Amino acid sequence: MTKAKNNLSQEDEKKIREAFKNKDWNELKSQNSWMIFKVMSEFVEGFEKLDKIGPCVSIFGSARTPEDHVEYKKAEEIGAKLVRHGYGVITGGGPGIMEAGNKGAHSEGGKSVGLNIELPFEQHNNIYIDSDKIIDFDYFFVRKVMFVKYSQGFIVMPGGFGTLDELFEAITLIQTKKIGAFPIVLVGKDFWCGLVDWIKEVLLVKYSNISPKDMDLFHIVETPSEAVQVVDKFYSQYMLSPNF
Repeated sequence: MTKAKNNLSQEDEKKIREAFKNKDWNELKSQNSWMIFKVMSEFVEGFEKLDKIGPCVSIFGSARTPEDHVEYKKAEEIGAKLVRHGYGVITGGGPGIMEAGNKGAHSEGGKSVGLNIELPFEQHNNIYIDSDKIIDFDYFFVRKVMFVKYSQGFIVMPGGFGTLDELFEAITLIQTKKIGAFPIVLVGKDFWCGLVDWIKEVLLVKYSNISPKDMDLFHIVETPSEAVQVVDKFYSQYMLSPNF
């Protein structure tokens, strides 16, 4: 693709210029009305397809993780273990870690949900999602609502900006008590410890931007068994079983 000045693509520059364009009332009304109905349709489809899926755990992680990578194998094992322990699995529906989570769930005959986002690269539905549980989204915020509304826990594998966005969305909603204090599990100490150290040393100690108790909102583990055990332990204290 031809690059525009400032290393922006022509498409990026077009979007930036569009934001500064003066639009008349009819143009604004038409665009906003279309967007409102599109957002509504995505919410309706999500609610209709997911309202009866039962207890599920979301697995977040990179779309770029290859099938022969150790993290892919871990995510696949986590998906399978979750199903054996009575949970369904929700992922972002794409390749990499998402595919691995769905593959593990599918291998055990469990519910395998894919909340796919339409992107210009990387993202496509993987083949391990239940055919009646594939949902395609245009809007990230609608997709994130579905993750937090229908998940009873979040297992976060190594990933990029999208994974971090999903992680901090869940932490923020729990911290602000907008959703229940569902378990959040970070898998892979080598990957996550640097970030957690920064949160503790900078956000907590240096700037006091979070409370000490906020450090208890998530757990770091190394193995698939430990990850699923955190979820099971959380619900056992309330004498809740996912098998209902």
